[in-house]
Amino acid sequence: MSHGAGLVRTTCSSGSAPGAGAGAGPLGVSSLENLLDPIYPRTHGAILKVAQMVTLLIAFICVRTSFWTSYSAYSYFEVVTICNLIMILAFYLVHLFRLYRVLTCISWPLSELLHYLIGTLLLLVASIVAASESYRQSGLVAGAIFGFLATFLCLASVWLSYKISCVTQSTDAA
Repeated sequence: MSHGAGLVRTTCSSGSAPGAGAGAGPLGVSSLENLLDPIYPRTHGAILKVAQMVTLLIAFICVRTSFWTSYSAYSYFEVVTICNLIMILAFYLVHLFRLYRVLTCISWPLSELLHYLIGTLLLLVASIVAASESYRQSGLVAGAIFGFLATFLCLASVWLSYKISCVTQSTDAA
């Protein structure tokens, strides 16, 4: 009997108007659940993105607050770290707010894979240049180390994106 009552309540709440008395509470909750993905922040991909953003932010702050010996090397490092940080945040928000359902004209797994391939390569080059130009200054060395750590985390995301992209392609063909 309770199973049928739960089924009736779900049907009533999804079919009612937004301001329809007692049905407005469950409708607001289901609308919020449709907007946000409550499971995504606990996935491996989301945790990896958060770790990448934190390491990129630490690398940027270490280099930004240090005394520079080579302006072009460290400005390049700053640009690469901030651009990667912004793009990773954008992909995180796309998955969190389920924007991939609305913007179907973009192949999200492919765009994420391409971003990680290009971003990882640029970050590796920037970290190598930053490490070679650090001249034993602790802030610059720390920034380069966090840059290498972020590069490793981005390589893990390349593998994860490639794995997801291949699984998506193989299931679509079947």
